[in-house]
Amino acid sequence: MLRLEPKDWGWIDMTLARPTQEVIHFRPAKEEDAQTIVRFQQQMAHETEGISLDQATVSAGVQAVFEDPQKGIYYVTEVEQRVIASLLITYEWSEWRNGTVWWIQSVYVEKEFRGSGIFSQLYAYIQSLAENDTEVRGIRLYVDNTNTAAQQVYSRIGMNGDHYKVYEWMKSE
Repeated sequence: MLRLEPKDWGWIDMTLARPTQEVIHFRPAKEEDAQTIVRFQQQMAHETEGISLDQATVSAGVQAVFEDPQKGIYYVTEVEQRVIASLLITYEWSEWRNGTVWWIQSVYVEKEFRGSGIFSQLYAYIQSLAENDTEVRGIRLYVDNTNTAAQQVYSRIGMNGDHYKVYEWMKSE
């Protein structure tokens, strides 16, 4: 079932049914989802990079997004009122396109739901939001060079990593 309804900021909500007949809901995260998002970020850092993130720092970082919409917006996936996945959209201004490019960050899907198409469906939801927003010109994301499983998923959903290479510099802590 596909249901499109206007929501805050003129965005839409989509509901899809999995073959198991569980209904999957995609929605903007609420402040009460913050601790789940913090836990997801800590698990992701441990799983993908083998690092432990400071709980207070991550909690403050997640809370900052809820307090300042200019920083971004979290979206979550729910099954039976349980948040099972999340991602963060941040914004890049593109003068070349005279519009905004959304960056997908902080993607996390609970282990038991991986490989079942949850991220592909969440991405389809995000892509539909972008398609319906006249200010958005496209979607980008970055992925760790060693995370080949994620790279394969991103390729399967129609994204390509051929155009840009991301470089970074981070302050020492």
